[in-house]
Amino acid sequence: MSMTRKSIILVDDVNFHLLSTKERLKKYYDIYPAQSAEALFELLTQTRPDLILLDVNMPGSDGFETLKKLKADERYSAIPVIFLSSKNDKKSVIQGMKCGAYDFITKPYNDADMIACIESLFDPTKRDANKPVILAVDDNPSMLKSIYFLLGNKYRVYTLPEPEKIKELLKMVTPDLFLLDCNMPVLNGFDLVPIIREIPAHDDTPIIFLTAEGSVDNLSVAVHLGASDFLVKPVDENLLHEKVSLNLENYMIRRRIRSLDKVVM
Repeated sequence: MSMTRKSIILVDDVNFHLLSTKERLKKYYDIYPAQSAEALFELLTQTRPDLILLDVNMPGSDGFETLKKLKADERYSAIPVIFLSSKNDKKSVIQGMKCGAYDFITKPYNDADMIACIESLFDPTKRDANKPVILAVDDNPSMLKSIYFLLGNKYRVYTLPEPEKIKELLKMVTPDLFLLDCNMPVLNGFDLVPIIREIPAHDDTPIIFLTAEGSVDNLSVAVHLGASDFLVKPVDENLLHEKVSLNLENYMIRRRIRSLDKVVM
C-alpha cells in the first residue's frame, strides 16, 4: 500500500454504486464522489486527485467522452484514469484503451483486485515494471545508445549488439516489441524473425525493422516476414516514437482481448 495517502475522484451516476465503492476504498484513500461528468469537472477546480475512477455508462457525457475532454485539457491530461464498467466486451475495452485509460475494471469487482490495480499505478516500482519492454538489436553500439536515449524514459529498453545471443536473452526478458537492424553480421534482422516467432509468447509480437537501405527488396522481405513497420536510418525521433507507440498500443489491445476471451471461455 502507498506510504502517503492518495486522493481519488470517483465518478458514477448510480448513487448506490458511488456510495458502495466509496465505503470499500475510503480506508485506503481519500475519496471524492461525483455523480456526473459535470460534477467531476467542478471538483477538479477545487482539488487535484492522484487518480480518477470513471464509470463508462453515464447519461449526458459518458466515460469515453469525459476522458477525451480530460485528455484535451492540459490542466487535467496527466491525471490517470481507470474505467469502471459493467461492460467487458472487446469493443468497450478497445475504446477505453484508445482513449488513454490506464486500465479497465469490470463490475462487479473484487476489492483486492481493485486495490492491486490502483497500487500498481501509485507504486513507482510496480509502475516501471508495467512499462512495455522493447528489445533493440543492432551491431552498432552508437545506434543502440541512441535508441535507449530516445525511448528509455517511456519504455524499458534492452539492447543487444550480438544478434546470435537473442535466444539466450529471450529466456530472461519478454519484449513487447522488437527493433531489428536489417544488416548485421552472423545473423541479420531477417534471420532473427523465425527465431523470435518460434517462441509461443512472440507469435505476434510487433517487429519494426531498421535499415540504412530502404530498398524495395528489403521492404518486400520485411512485409513477407510479417514486419509491423519498416524505418530507414537515420530515423526521425518523432517518427520512431509514433511507430513504436502505435504498434505497442495495438499489441496491448490484442493481449487484452485474448485475456477477455480466456475469461469468457
